[in-house]
Amino acid sequence: MENLRDILIRPVITEKTTAMMQDNKYTFIVPLQANKVEIRQAVEKLFKVKVEAVNTIRVEGKIKRMGRTAGKRPDYKKAIVKLAPGERIEFFEGV
Repeated sequence: MENLRDILIRPVITEKTTAMMQDNKYTFIVPLQANKVEIRQAVEKLFKVKVEAVNTIRVEGKIKRMGRTAGKRPDYKKAIVKLAPGERIEFFEGV
């Protein structure tokens, strides 16, 4: 990936991910091609924090129907980033 901002597409803000923030874990949607090393470097450089671990999950898109035609939502990848103790991402603090 050429740009760090291309790696972190958007944060995932749900009840579950908000509860995970108490354990210093933050969740992002990332491109399918992104690997753990690229995700770690992007988070460390963009938010100026120390990353302890990165877990990734590939999520299959759901089949959705509109009348009699069926379509498919795109596949995507989620990254759960665990920060070192004492580190925080201020971007999420207003949530």
